[in-house]
Amino acid sequence: MEIILIIVGALCILAGLIGSFLPVVPGTPVAYCGLLILQLATQPFSATFLIVWVLIVAAIMILDNVIPVYGTKKFGGSPYGIWGSLLGMVVGIFFFPPLGIIVGPLIGAFAGELIGGRTSDRALKSALGSFAGLLVNTLMKVIASGIMGYYFIINVF
Repeated sequence: MEIILIIVGALCILAGLIGSFLPVVPGTPVAYCGLLILQLATQPFSATFLIVWVLIVAAIMILDNVIPVYGTKKFGGSPYGIWGSLLGMVVGIFFFPPLGIIVGPLIGAFAGELIGGRTSDRALKSALGSFAGLLVNTLMKVIASGIMGYYFIINVF
């Protein structure tokens, strides 16, 4: 039973890392589930460790909604830019991987701002803000999920 739990936990960690790039999968909570499953299997973590990580995951989930909006607003963007960036990322991931992860949100935010009636100069500026927010957000989730993966691996082996 222990081996099955470890395998399921490892799959959660892997899904969490992948989910850090995809807006439809909550990457860090899924990775945290991997830690919890490992805790059920072998109990390698202290209660303090698990509490600290649940607080980190909660903070990341809150910031996940704040950072892209902040980046867009800071550069004068609109909701059209935010939605365009998200749509561009999804299209980029599925149709132009791996470069689409980077270029898709930028093109999507730019197109969204143009649809919203912005001039091309203003659309580019707000697209860069939306893109910067999205990159910071993704990097934050990847780092957190990667660290959880590290703790998972060192405690399994």
